[in-house]
Amino acid sequence: MPIQDRELIPVAVVDEMRDAYMDYAMSVIVSRALPDARDGLKPVHRRILYTMREENITPDRPFKKSASTVGNVMARYHPHGDSAIYDSLVRMAQPFNLRYMLVQGHGNFGSVDGDNAAAMRYTEARLSKIAMMMLEDLDKDTVDWRPNFDASLQEPVVLPTRIPNLLLNGSDGIAVGMATKIPPHNLNELIAGCLLVMDEPDIEIDRLIEVIPGPDFPTGAQILGRNGIREAYRTGRGSVIMRAKIEVEDMKRDRKALVVTEIPFQVNKSRLQINIAEAIKEKRIEGISDMRDESDRKGMRIVFELSQGSHPEVVMNQLYKYSELQTSFGVNMLALVNGVPKVLNLRDLLLEFVNHRRVVVRRRSQFLLDKALKRAHIVEGLLKALDHIEEIIALIRGSADPAEARSGLQNRFGFSEVQAQAILDMRLQRLTGLERDKLQNEHQELMAEIAYLRGLLEDPVKLDTVVRDEMIQVRELFGDERRTEIVAWLGELNIEDLIAEEKMVVTISQGGYIKRVPYDTYRTQKRGGRGVSGTGLKEEDSLEHLFVSSTHHHILFFTNRARVFRMKVHEIQEYSRTAKGTPLVNLLPIVEGERVASIIPVRSFEDPGAIVTCTREGIIKRTNLQAYARINSSGLIALRLREGDELVSVKLTPGDQHLILVTRDGMSIRFKEEDARELSRAAQGVKGMDLREGDVIVAMETVSADNDCVDNELLIVSQNGYGKRTKISEYSDQNRGGKGLKTLQLTEKTGTIVGAMIVNENHEFMVSTLQGTLIKLRVADVSLIGRLTQGVRVIRLGEGDLVGAVTRIIPEEDDGEGEDEELECGQLPERVEGDVDEIDPGVGG
Repeated sequence: MPIQDRELIPVAVVDEMRDAYMDYAMSVIVSRALPDARDGLKPVHRRILYTMREENITPDRPFKKSASTVGNVMARYHPHGDSAIYDSLVRMAQPFNLRYMLVQGHGNFGSVDGDNAAAMRYTEARLSKIAMMMLEDLDKDTVDWRPNFDASLQEPVVLPTRIPNLLLNGSDGIAVGMATKIPPHNLNELIAGCLLVMDEPDIEIDRLIEVIPGPDFPTGAQILGRNGIREAYRTGRGSVIMRAKIEVEDMKRDRKALVVTEIPFQVNKSRLQINIAEAIKEKRIEGISDMRDESDRKGMRIVFELSQGSHPEVVMNQLYKYSELQTSFGVNMLALVNGVPKVLNLRDLLLEFVNHRRVVVRRRSQFLLDKALKRAHIVEGLLKALDHIEEIIALIRGSADPAEARSGLQNRFGFSEVQAQAILDMRLQRLTGLERDKLQNEHQELMAEIAYLRGLLEDPVKLDTVVRDEMIQVRELFGDERRTEIVAWLGELNIEDLIAEEKMVVTISQGGYIKRVPYDTYRTQKRGGRGVSGTGLKEEDSLEHLFVSSTHHHILFFTNRARVFRMKVHEIQEYSRTAKGTPLVNLLPIVEGERVASIIPVRSFEDPGAIVTCTREGIIKRTNLQAYARINSSGLIALRLREGDELVSVKLTPGDQHLILVTRDGMSIRFKEEDARELSRAAQGVKGMDLREGDVIVAMETVSADNDCVDNELLIVSQNGYGKRTKISEYSDQNRGGKGLKTLQLTEKTGTIVGAMIVNENHEFMVSTLQGTLIKLRVADVSLIGRLTQGVRVIRLGEGDLVGAVTRIIPEEDDGEGEDEELECGQLPERVEGDVDEIDPGVGG
C-alpha cells in the first residue's frame, strides 16, 4: 500500500520517547540488572546454570570449554553479546568474588590483582556441587516456565534453589534509575536465620542479628562496628566499613614491618599498592622504607617495612586513612519481588526465600503425588489382570489388532485406557509368581507414599518440617566458618563501652553546682572527727545533696516543683574533691526558683519497682517505675502539687515495704506502702501524715515489714550535728494519715532534724555541712539508743556552721555476709535497680 494511502496517527515526540524509554528501562530492570529475591540470580546467571545442567556439565563430569557454554546460552536463551555472558560465568568461578562459587573453573579465571580471565576458548568450566542445590528438582514441576526469546524453547522463570543465594553470594547491578548492592553472608548463619523466620515470621530484626551478625566476605578482612550493619538490616540500606587485617612483625635491628594478610572485598590488590606507593611519594603516608608483595598460593602477604623509629600504630592508621585498606560497602538490598523492584530488609529477604522453598516443596510433593497415583492406578490394573490372566490372554489372542484388544479389556473387565494399554505392554515374564510379589510390594509402597504426600500437602506444619530438614541438610553439607571478623569501632562505640564502671560520689550544692568525685577520695573517720573539705564552695554557698552511685547508672532528678529529668552518672563532669563543679542549669533545664529535691539511681527501667514520692506537706504517691522510662530533655511531671507544697523525698521500692516519714520537729509515722494505692504519674497523691501546724516532712524512708530483722535501725541526724540510732521495732505500725510518734527529743542543743535513714552497723554515712565540709562515718560508731532521746555528737561544727545533708553508704564486703543479711531483711528496697552501693539522696537541706 502506498504511504499516501495509509492512515497517519500524529504522536508527540515527547510521548514516543517516554514510552520507548520506559520499555527500555523496564527491560533492563526486569530482564538484565536486578536479581530475583527468590533465587538471587539475574537472568544471565540463571540461564548459564540451566544451560550447563542441560549439557550435563555437572561436578561428576569432565570440565568443558567455556566457549561451548557461552555459545549455547547465547543461542538458546540470552540474545546478547558473548562477552557479557562470559564475564558472568567468570564471576561465578572467582573465589574472591563469590563466597560460595557456583561454577568450578579450570584455567585462568582472573585474580584479585585485577587480571582478566583468559579467553573463553582457553578456559573450561563445570557446575559446582553447591550449584546443583540450586537446580535440584527442576524437572518436578517446582517452578514456572516461559518461552525463550524466539519461543522455540522453554526456560525456568526462577530456580528451585535450596540455598538462600541472594544473601549467600550477594548481588551487584545497575539498572535504569536504580541499583542493587547486596553483600555476601555465611551459610550457617543464614540457615539459622531462616529457621528463626519460619518459627516467627514477625521476628524482630535485632533477634535475627544475633544469629546473622553481619556480612561474610570471601576475602575475609574485618568489619568495623555494627551500626552500619543494623541500619542495613533494618531498612535495606546502609554502609558497612571494611578494613584490612594487618599484623605487626619483628625484623632485624629492632625494626618492624606491617603485613597485610586480608584486604577488603572488591579491592584491586595491584591498584591498591600503586595508590599506596603514590601516597608514600607524596609524603601523605610516612614511616615506610620499603613495600613488596609476597603473596603466593598459600595466601596474601603485602609487606611494609617501617623506618627506624616509626610507630606501627601511627603508620597503620595512615594506611587506613589514605588507602583502600579501609573502605566502605554501600548496602542497597533491592531485588525483584513478583517482577517489581523492592527494597527489602533482612527479615523480608529471608521470608522471600523461605516462602519460595515452601512453594517448591509443595509443588514437588504434588508432582510426586500425581506420579504415584498414576503408577498405583497402573499397578492395580496389572494385579487385577493377573487374577484373570487366562481370560485376558484368550481375549488378546482373539483380537484382530491392539485397538480391539484394548477396547475389549475396557469393556469386559472395566480397565481404564491407561490400564488396558499397560496390560498390552506387559512382558510375559511378569506372569511369574515372583513378579506378582514385586507388583504387590510396589503397590504397598505406593500407597504409603501417597498417604505421606497427602498428609504433607494437607498439613503446613509437616510441610515446614520438610523445608526445615532440607535446610539443615544443606548446612551440614556446605556450611563453613565465618571469614570476616566483626570488631568494635571507636567511631560508633557506646560511650559506656569506653568508661569503666566505678563508684562515684555525686554532690549538688544549694547554689546549683554538680560534680562527681571518685568514691575512694574520702576516707572513713571516727565519730566526732572534723572531716575533709568536700567541695570548693563559695562562702555563701552550701552542700545540699550527696549520693554514691555507678558511672553506668541512670539518675532521675526530681525537683522541688515535682518535675523529673534523667541523665547518666558519667555525663556529669568529674572534678577534684575541692573543685566547685558544673552549674546544674548547664545540664538540666531547671528554671529560677527550682532546685533538685531528690535523686534516684536506676540500673534498668525494665526492673520491677515503684517510685514513691513524698511532699513537704506529707502527701505521698506510688507510681510504677516504667512510667519514668521515657523522659525527654524537657523532663516530665512527676506529680500534681498543691499550691504552696513542694517535693521533699523520692524512693524506689519493690512494692511491699513499710514507709517511715520523719518531720523537722521530731515526729515520725510508719505505715504499709500498700496503704497508698498505685497512681498514674501525673496524679496528686494521698495524705501520708497529719502534720502539726508549722511542721514539715524532712525525710521519707522505706523499711521491711519484718520487725524481727534486728539489723533495721533508723539513724537520725540533727541540725547541730547530733545523731543517734534507734531500733525500727520501736516504731509501731500505724494507719496512713495519722499524727505519728515522737522520734527525737528536740532541744536547743540538738536543733531540728535534718535527715533520717535506715541503716545497720555495717553501713557508713556521710554528713555534709552548709559550709561544705564532709565527713564519712561508721554507723557502728553512733550510739544505739531509744526513740525518746537526744542522741550524741556525730560531727564537730565550725562556728556558724550547720549540718546540711546526710547520706547512707554501704561499703563493699569482702565476705559478702553484710549483703546477704540486707537481702534477707529486705530493708533496702532500692536494690531493685542494681547491685552497686546503696544511696539515700535528698534526705536533708
